[in-house]
Amino acid sequence: MENLQNASRRARSGVGRVVLAAVGLFLLGSVSLMAKGKGRPASFLPEERQIIIEFFHGYSSGLPPGLAKRGGDLPPGLQKHLQRNGTLPPGLQKRLQPFPVELERRLPRLPRLWVRVILGRHVILLERRTNRILDLIEISIAAR
Repeated sequence: MENLQNASRRARSGVGRVVLAAVGLFLLGSVSLMAKGKGRPASFLPEERQIIIEFFHGYSSGLPPGLAKRGGDLPPGLQKHLQRNGTLPPGLQKRLQPFPVELERRLPRLPRLWVRVILGRHVILLERRTNRILDLIEISIAAR
């Protein structure tokens, strides 16, 4: 009888461990998903687009001299790499400019793995680890 009770306890503790492990994996997966996007789509939100476009309307200062001369256009060979879900090649990674702090403060906070940057006439939402372009906005640049 005692052996039967011990076997029953071992079986219950084994099932308990499996259930506990399954719950742990579920919670870990949920936290990982939340950390990636914090419940927001991997793109600029409509209100972000509006604020960004209004901020850059007629903006020309701050561009490197070569880009300012071309109106912010990249050479055609580099331009073709700018597409949603594309990966930013090393040649373009070196040309990224930081996002204006003044504008960053006006926009919703991003998940830690994402960053907003400027490249030529584009504002890019970039995934830091993979350099994947999540979204981009072409901004008009003209003299103020």
